[in-house]
Amino acid sequence: MSSRHRLVLCFAILALLLAWASQAGASDVEGMAATLRGFVTDASDGQPIEGVNVVLDGGTGLIGGITDGDGFYAITRIPAGTYTVRISFIGYETQTPTLTLADGETRALSIELAPDEALMDELVVETERESGGARVTAGQQTIRPADIEVVPAPDVSADLVNYLTALPGVVATGDRGGQLFIRGGEPTHNLVLLDGMPVYQPFHVLGFYSAFPSDLLAKADVYAGGYGSQFSGRLSSVLDISTRNGNKKRYEGAISAAPFVSSVMVEGPVIRDVMSVMVSARKSVIEQAAALYIDEPLNYDFSDLFAKTHVKLSADHQASVSVLHTTDKGLLTNPASERTPEEIRWSNTVYGLRYLIVPRSLPILGEFLFSVSRLDTEIGPRDEPNRVSEVSGFNTEINLTYYAGATEVGYGFYLRAPELRTNLGGLYQNIDSGFKRLPKFGAYFEPDFAFGEHLKVRPGVAIQNIGNIGFHAEPRLRVVYERGLHQWSGAFGRYHQDLVGLNDRRDATNVFTAWTVPPNDRLPRATHALLGYRVTPRAELELSVEGFYKQMSDMSIGEWTSFPRLTTRVQPASGRAYGVDLRAEWRLPAFYAYVNYGWSNVRYTAQQETLELWYGSSTLDFRPPHDRRHQLNVVLSTNVAGFDVNMRWNYGAGLPYNRALGFDGFLLVDDFIDVFDAGDSRRVIYEEPYNGILPAYHRLDVSVDRTFEQKGGIDFMIQAGLINAYNRANLFALDLFTLERADQLPVIPTVGFKADF
Repeated sequence: MSSRHRLVLCFAILALLLAWASQAGASDVEGMAATLRGFVTDASDGQPIEGVNVVLDGGTGLIGGITDGDGFYAITRIPAGTYTVRISFIGYETQTPTLTLADGETRALSIELAPDEALMDELVVETERESGGARVTAGQQTIRPADIEVVPAPDVSADLVNYLTALPGVVATGDRGGQLFIRGGEPTHNLVLLDGMPVYQPFHVLGFYSAFPSDLLAKADVYAGGYGSQFSGRLSSVLDISTRNGNKKRYEGAISAAPFVSSVMVEGPVIRDVMSVMVSARKSVIEQAAALYIDEPLNYDFSDLFAKTHVKLSADHQASVSVLHTTDKGLLTNPASERTPEEIRWSNTVYGLRYLIVPRSLPILGEFLFSVSRLDTEIGPRDEPNRVSEVSGFNTEINLTYYAGATEVGYGFYLRAPELRTNLGGLYQNIDSGFKRLPKFGAYFEPDFAFGEHLKVRPGVAIQNIGNIGFHAEPRLRVVYERGLHQWSGAFGRYHQDLVGLNDRRDATNVFTAWTVPPNDRLPRATHALLGYRVTPRAELELSVEGFYKQMSDMSIGEWTSFPRLTTRVQPASGRAYGVDLRAEWRLPAFYAYVNYGWSNVRYTAQQETLELWYGSSTLDFRPPHDRRHQLNVVLSTNVAGFDVNMRWNYGAGLPYNRALGFDGFLLVDDFIDVFDAGDSRRVIYEEPYNGILPAYHRLDVSVDRTFEQKGGIDFMIQAGLINAYNRANLFALDLFTLERADQLPVIPTVGFKADF
């Protein structure tokens, strides 16, 4: 079937699904069924509560719904009559109002649930069970602050990235560089959203930190593959992060000091019960404090600032405005190296509006998003950088969820216009520097069908038009079957990426990324297939296994030449990744254990004419430098005499690298020259790409902390820990010219202090 025929077929399916949704809505009106909808929030701080059960009992049967991340629920097709409404969530006092619904009536019922102090411990256990390390469904995992806090970190304020690097299938560059590879994809293949706003480089130059401290988070949904039709524009994964709204009842905050980062966070009501504000700021101090801990300088400096205002405009309207600004700079080379050190710098600036609306007469939740994102990256001297790359643009989305009984229909539209500016200092070849704009618009449709109590099927399609490249259709499918203690899930999807991030992965210290449009207007493409199984044999134990396959094509990677650091010619490539993730999670009141193992196999095939001069073939099949075959994580947490003790041990098999046979001198013959007197350039002679394997990576981190509750509502926490406790010399980068190595961080003792008020 040709691409044109596939596009026509997808449009036909989209039209049929829209017609079905319209008919479903019409049947509600014709049958004069009633609708009950509203928001459920926490009476202590005004935060939305996800997962609340709202059940109507009219004496002839039960009808119910569950709140989403905004605390919203909608129950449709309710026969007219009088009902007792039971609104319950573990850890909160249940409310049971009685109401009478008339034919065709749409009733708004928003509720504040008061915490039940006697059940708060049960609340912690239950909310953690809704997320957790082994709770994975078709590639999707939900992470909450309680999950993050059990992973040791060099800071009293936990950070999302430390949990991400403890997941199977996630390969990190380590303590330095701030890059994540997820299930075979490149860092630029990951879509990161903060309250719906795209963030191009959310990870700091020091790998322990991102722009997302756990104090700000409501939750983070990680899609390692197989994500639905609402997400588009990336090949590999989605990280969808939602922040809290800020306390609408009272002011509170926190201040912390630690050897790596110091921070302050304040939140509270601007108008009580109506409008709140939350501000968080962090600043690194590692560059100043490094001399107290280790012998080598740590030339890193980074910061982040986040602010959010949320307002309830009415019972049916809410709005929030979020702003994020980050800065990073650092030297990633070994200070003792013969190479001239180059400083890399980048900054993110992101701001956006999120508006929620519930039409009075329709069972629909509407979301409007508008945001502007910008990433500036440069490398070299500050006054005269060698390379500069800027990507910016706006994102506008309208997302609608239609509630039709047991079926929910999601659909929406978007318009985006990224702009690219580059100045690559003559180092890049085959790339047009300058200014580019790539406007695109699209739509998606994704109903969620429930067949009985056990089976849920979510088909979908995303259709988009990208600049002069034309229309593309992306079919998606997610299936979940649950019965008793068991869950089976699967996902399939086609994906395109409209922006290409280029860098040379042969030099591990090179994290500079140049953003550009796809060469020859050929969009990078990927196909995902996932199959998983999860079982909960006991209330405290959960086990899961998931296999995945990704096929990628029309990618652009660095061209193979004899200059490993400065050559940035591009070549087309295809790739495939497959593997399996195994997870086990055990939760007891005073003990927690999470163990996972990931096995994967990643291969790229490059196409380059000059390869035939090197190896006798114009194509080359190789393991890319992020192909980590084996990865094991063990996370343990317990409480001893009032102290929380957290440990994490991580093992990663050695990564591929370019092994050199020797060196020679290179002369550029562009005129008559004296070969005896002319200066030459040093050139490395390689084996085939990535034939060597670096040493394995493993490290133990430990932290111990205790919280002291004081009168007046102020809590103090003191934390002590060891990063790389047994001082493993893990390799970060190997200079192929001098064979000098730059290691990850040595053993570092940490002491931190935090006050919550």
